[in-house]
Amino acid sequence: MGPTVPPQLLEIYDAGILAAIDDAINDGVHILSISIGGPDEISGTLHAVAKGITVVFAAGNNGPAPQSVQNNAPWVISVAASTIDRSFPTVITLGNGQKLVGQSIFVETRQSNTNNFTLLVDGWSCDNITLSKLNVTNKIVLCYDPTTVAKILPRNNFNEAVGNVFNAGGVGLIYAQYTVNIITPLRIPFALVDFEIANKIYSYISSTSIPQVKISSPQSIQGIQVLAPRVAAFSSRGPNPTFPGILKPDIAAPGVSILAAVNVGYEFKDGTSMACPHVTGIAALLKFVHPDWSPAVIKSAIVTTASVFDAYGVQIEAEATPRKTGDPFDYGGGHIDPNKAVDPGLVYDIDPNNYTKFFNCTLSPSDECDSYVGQLYQLNVPSIVVPNLKDTISVWRTVTNVGPTNSTYKAFVQPPAGINVFVEPKLLSFDSNNKENIFKTTFVANRKVQGDYTFGSLTWSDGLNHSVRIPLAIRTIIQEFYADTS
Repeated sequence: MGPTVPPQLLEIYDAGILAAIDDAINDGVHILSISIGGPDEISGTLHAVAKGITVVFAAGNNGPAPQSVQNNAPWVISVAASTIDRSFPTVITLGNGQKLVGQSIFVETRQSNTNNFTLLVDGWSCDNITLSKLNVTNKIVLCYDPTTVAKILPRNNFNEAVGNVFNAGGVGLIYAQYTVNIITPLRIPFALVDFEIANKIYSYISSTSIPQVKISSPQSIQGIQVLAPRVAAFSSRGPNPTFPGILKPDIAAPGVSILAAVNVGYEFKDGTSMACPHVTGIAALLKFVHPDWSPAVIKSAIVTTASVFDAYGVQIEAEATPRKTGDPFDYGGGHIDPNKAVDPGLVYDIDPNNYTKFFNCTLSPSDECDSYVGQLYQLNVPSIVVPNLKDTISVWRTVTNVGPTNSTYKAFVQPPAGINVFVEPKLLSFDSNNKENIFKTTFVANRKVQGDYTFGSLTWSDGLNHSVRIPLAIRTIIQEFYADTS
C-alpha cells in the first residue's frame, strides 16, 4: 500500500485519482483494485459503484494499532492481510552443537558460505554506537535487546539493524523480534528468531570465549503443517475511526510473502496491497459467473461466506503484541473463501441511492444527516456494528435469495458478551414469488457499563449447503463518551 499523501499534495493527488477512476469508468471496467491510502470518501469511487463497478481497497499497513484502518467508505471492499501456509525455516547451529530454528530468506553467495562456522558476537541493540565499540568484522551479530521491546517496532528497526551490521563489517545477523511478519530477502546470512531462541543464543555467547554459529540455507515448507491463515501484524485494524457504525476491514486475504513481479524479476512482498488484488480477482470471477450481481451483492457474497477458522478448526489468530484470537476488527467477515462465495445462498444488497445520501451527509451535514449518519448500522451491509448501545437498539436488514428458489433459513446467533440478541422472525422462507425478506435484530445490554466492543455473529442456515454469516460488534455506553475505543 502506498504512503499516505502529505496535506499540501492532497488536492493534486485526489484530482489524479478521480481522473483515473473516470477513465476506468469510461473504459467499461467491471472491477477497480486500488492499493493506496488516502481520503476515505473519494467521490469517484461512489460514482463507480453507482455504475455497477466493484471497488476494492487495501485497508492499510498500520497495524496492529486499533482504529488504524483506512478506506472506510461503506460502498468499497477494504481488505486486510493474512499469512499463507508457507514458511522458511532456517537452522541455526551453535558452536556447542545445539541446533535452533529461525526463519529467513537469503540468497547464498560465495561470501556467505553456509557450510562453515563463523564467529558470533553479541551486538545488543545493533545501533551504530553499540557496534562502534565492538569488533564485528567478518562476524555474525546477534541483535537482541529486550529492554527496547516496548519502544522499537521490529519491522521499522530491522532494515536499520541490517545496514548498521553491514556497515560495521559484519557478514550476517540474527535478529530477535516478536512476531511482525518481516521476512525480507537479503544477500547475507540472517535469521529472525523470537526472544526465547535469542536468549538461548545469548546464554551460549556468555558461556564460551570463542562463540561460533552457522546459519544454514533456508528451506521452504508449505501445506497444512504451517499454521495459517493469521492476520498479519502490519494489517490495519478497526474499529472504523471515521464511521463507527460501519465495520472495517471487510475481509482478509493473503498478503504476506506473496511472490510478486518486480521490474525484470520477482520478490516476496508483504502488505494489504498484496491482499487487495486477491479479492479483486475473486470479485472478477464472481462478476463473470453472476454478471447481474451488484457491487453490494458481490461484497456480501465475499463477506458472508468467509471463514473465521483455520484448517484445524481453530479460530483464526491475529498477530499483535501479544498474538490474540482474531475478531471482526482484524479480519471483517473472516478469511476469504472463493468457492463458497460463488454460491452464498442469501445476499445483502444496497440501492446506490442509499450510499449517495450517506455521501452527501459527509459533505454538508444537516439535522437529517445527524440522525442518519448516527444510525449507519441501519445501512444494509453484511455486518452489524452498534457503537452506542445504552439499553436497547433494533436493527433491520433485508436479505435476497440467490440460491435455490424454494428454501427456508433458520437464524443462529452467537451473542456478543454482555448482550442479549433477539432475531425476528427466526425463520425466513423463499419461493418464486418471495425472493426478499426483512428481519429485525434487537440488542439489549444486560450489563450497564461504559464498555468496550464485544463480538458475535448472526448466521442464516438452510441446513444444507448455505451458511450466511455476518459479524456483530457491539459497544455498550452510559454517557456519550468512550472510555475505551480499542
